[in-house]
Amino acid sequence: MPTPKDEKSEQHSITFGGQRIPFNLVWRNRKQLGIEVHPDKSVMVMAPIGKTLEEVLQRVRKRATWIVRQMDYFERFQPLPPPKRHVSGETHRYLGRQYRLKVVESKDESVKLIGRFIWVHSSSPQDPARTEKLLSAWYTDHAKAMFRKRLTICLSAVKKMDVGEPRIVVRRMKTRWGSCTKRGTILLNTELVKAPIDCIDYVIIHELCHLRERTHTPSFYRLLSRCMPDWERRKVRLEEIVT
Repeated sequence: MPTPKDEKSEQHSITFGGQRIPFNLVWRNRKQLGIEVHPDKSVMVMAPIGKTLEEVLQRVRKRATWIVRQMDYFERFQPLPPPKRHVSGETHRYLGRQYRLKVVESKDESVKLIGRFIWVHSSSPQDPARTEKLLSAWYTDHAKAMFRKRLTICLSAVKKMDVGEPRIVVRRMKTRWGSCTKRGTILLNTELVKAPIDCIDYVIIHELCHLRERTHTPSFYRLLSRCMPDWERRKVRLEEIVT
């Protein structure tokens, strides 16, 4: 997600086992330090305002083994696929399946999934930006409907948690499939609708568990394992999805 203008961003690095690990450090109004390793193997550290740089570096060094393990994991998927060009013949995913894109000229613009094809009827079929806009709107509409449906099913599966039905917000996110706000709103990435349903359910239940356990503590993972014993398999499958 974009960094707010009032946040301070810095570039730093640590050395672990002879390997230099650069990372982007962002100071935020938060209680705990967070570390993210992205699919391009870049590392982002989010530190509470008021912490000293040395405290942050010590914490990053303590997590170095985990950081390197995550970077090695994402190395399996390098190089990352090139950006989509949004032209006929290109493949795009929906609910885990690949579909071929068909862009045709039409005064009445629409997007329809028919058989193994996603048909984009566009007034400007030679304009990839227009195709991307139409396709993005179609994904967003389907994501909202699908996520609401899966939320109902997931809530039924974890009704013993008695967390109530949270508000869901669907939007495009750069580095996360989902997140949970302090007020209990669940944010889900529009891109998640391209993943298989069992992966969508994993993200939703992951965030539902955060309504009870806010951070990734051992208690959180025990709760997640009770609610979804095979969550690790689903997580791996999700991370292997190329969107």
